Amino acid sequence: MADGFDAALKRYGLPLFQPEWTAICRGIEKECLRVTPEGRISRRQHPAALGSALKNPYITTDFSEALLEFITPKDQSIDGCLGMLEDIHRFTLANMEEGEIFWASSMPCPAGAEDEVPIASYGSSNIGQLKRLYRTGLSYRYDSLMQAIAGLHYNFSMPDEFWQPYQRIVGFDGSLQDFRTESYLHLIRNFHRHSWLLLYLFGASPAAASSFVEGREHDLQRMESGTMYLPKATCLRMGRLGYQSDAQKSLFVCYNDLKLYVECLQDAIRKPYPPYEEIGQKVDGSYRQINVNLLQLENEFYSTIRPKRVARVGERPLDALVLHGIEYVELRALDLNPFLPLGIDAEQVRFLDTFLLHCLLSESPQCNRAEFFEVANNILRVVEEGRDTSIELKSGGKPARLDAWAGKFLDDMKHSAALMDYFHGGGYLDSVERQAAKIQDPSLTPSARMLAEMERDDLSFCEFSMAASKRHAKTLTAEPLGKDVRELMEETAAESLVRQREVEAADKQTFDEFLRDWNAWQPLSHAIHESEA
Repeated sequence: MADGFDAALKRYGLPLFQPEWTAICRGIEKECLRVTPEGRISRRQHPAALGSALKNPYITTDFSEALLEFITPKDQSIDGCLGMLEDIHRFTLANMEEGEIFWASSMPCPAGAEDEVPIASYGSSNIGQLKRLYRTGLSYRYDSLMQAIAGLHYNFSMPDEFWQPYQRIVGFDGSLQDFRTESYLHLIRNFHRHSWLLLYLFGASPAAASSFVEGREHDLQRMESGTMYLPKATCLRMGRLGYQSDAQKSLFVCYNDLKLYVECLQDAIRKPYPPYEEIGQKVDGSYRQINVNLLQLENEFYSTIRPKRVARVGERPLDALVLHGIEYVELRALDLNPFLPLGIDAEQVRFLDTFLLHCLLSESPQCNRAEFFEVANNILRVVEEGRDTSIELKSGGKPARLDAWAGKFLDDMKHSAALMDYFHGGGYLDSVERQAAKIQDPSLTPSARMLAEMERDDLSFCEFSMAASKRHAKTLTAEPLGKDVRELMEETAAESLVRQREVEAADKQTFDEFLRDWNAWQPLSHAIHESEA
């Protein structure tokens, strides 16, 4: 193990690596659909016992009342993070309508008319109405069923003890805040150019219900069960049927500099887009979207990773980044694994930590427009045909076979695994080697396992997913929730309702006035550049 540790120090040009630097901070945000015993999207409102979706820090909603989002606090323990996620699942299951369960897959269960996907509601406050209007805009711009797709976001940050020593090693002359921001952008650039690998390894959406593609242009094939799929697909959720947007195809977002990144998004938030102008902002007295611009909010930009910071009260998220720098990164490329009750496990977490640490410590060239769109094309190829590991991707304009590129990158990742294993006694190198086996044998990937099980047992996508959903519900409810956890969750839910009422009582503007001021926002990065000039 010492030999591997020394080789890792040499690989990354480090004179040392301290044990406290391995105390990675992580959090998980998991979306999952509430479904009826018949396997349909629930039409019921957000369960009252879960408190306010606006203010509960653990349990909220994403696009729909039925699309729950579970949020774990930052944790330096893998077991602690996953344990909290499990507790949230179990508390929620105990407080849903009888018979409702969580859909195990990322691609949604069947739905008929658009109104079968109820848009989430956040109360009468101006910020609550804005959140609902944003989702209403998404339903007009895309469609409601597409917004019911579920994913898993992984939040990653290095411990505070890491940054000052690492800054001295690197020789960065600026402030600690600037160094941390530059380092996270360095990580993001590396992650972005290699994000296709995660879609291959963990993609679990090779198929969809036939109702999901009705009325859409697609190249999917039909299985005997009626399910629509692609034989070599990995992660349709991240492709043409999911989060790829025609409106955003030409949008270039630069990760070389924080102000440039922020300005790219701010310009898109302020740039009118003709198809959205046709929808209209307010029609017959009812709002349809926040604005008619390319993006309503920065969250509408669908990326595989985002720089993030917890904003202070009254701060816009992008302004918070400009003022205070990047605090953590949010990995957004993960499907729910339908073979796991939580959709993720400790082995995958260890791999993600290893992957992200390697992206942080290894060389990270500046990105450019050509590479940005090259990455987008690589992702699309892996989404649709990635389990043909002989396909050629592009790296710096040159062809690169998927299996060769993946193998080389995973071999290099063993250096960051060695750093973690040296202080944690193992597990990280094992996680890399298990993923490397999927390159040699694509049948080991979740996407291949899904299709194999569906074909073997003559199951449709919906039958497969419903069986997994019932199995996980049984596992999660096998033991009662601990008294302390139950009381914490109940108190948090009750407090969230009080906080929502306080926000509603504090409003001094009408929503019309609030939205006018919201859309008149002058981004700080522009003001900073003007003052510098």
